[in-house]
Amino acid sequence: MPVLPGLPAVEITLRRSARARRFSLRVSRLDGRVTLSLPLRAREAEAMAFLRDQEGWIRQALASVAPSAVVGIGTLLPVEGARLVLRPGTGRLVRVEGDSLLVPGDPARVGTRVAAFLQVRARDRLAAACDRHAAALGRPYSRLTLRDTRSRWGSCTSDGALMFSWRLILAPPEVLDYVAAHEVAHLAEMNHSPAFWAVVARLCPGYTPRRAWLKRHGQALHAFRFDAGAEGQGD
Repeated sequence: MPVLPGLPAVEITLRRSARARRFSLRVSRLDGRVTLSLPLRAREAEAMAFLRDQEGWIRQALASVAPSAVVGIGTLLPVEGARLVLRPGTGRLVRVEGDSLLVPGDPARVGTRVAAFLQVRARDRLAAACDRHAAALGRPYSRLTLRDTRSRWGSCTSDGALMFSWRLILAPPEVLDYVAAHEVAHLAEMNHSPAFWAVVARLCPGYTPRRAWLKRHGQALHAFRFDAGAEGQGD
């Protein structure tokens, strides 16, 4: 992997593409990964020269990426829109108590336990929302899956399978409900036509500010790092 020297050094992912006609840079706002797309026959020396020319832009873009926060005791974590402080707990179960999220057990496993707690809660809330919207639409879905997706909050396949990011549980409940309505609406309209948005409006009246919240604050929900155990999914 090429490295742009400096303080700090920046690792660059090269992605050759038959469709690329020129060099193209992208800095992910999720994890700060820098990707350079280049034509198949472009030389790496040319790529490095391009990177050096664009170094100022790259470093400025990286500076705007929100730093990640490792989840542990003392972390202030949004859960269903409420800001909860992670504190040591007793017993066996993670639970909400006032403005605290109490996490029993080994402090080294806090991230794992909180991620599992959030995934269960996300499944409960999303299943309830999807059931309600699907009933209103008169179109059943085939299954519901949770993932820790980085590029989208939800999806709907042609066979009626719904997929959601479990991190939606970190957002306010009305935002999660909007995403559920959005994906259920695809059961009737597999597009983003005016007809589709009319279905969304019927299922989720006044959805516009909820959609705007996700565009404005959604990136921050990806800044929390749990650990490898947070990459769970379920059917």
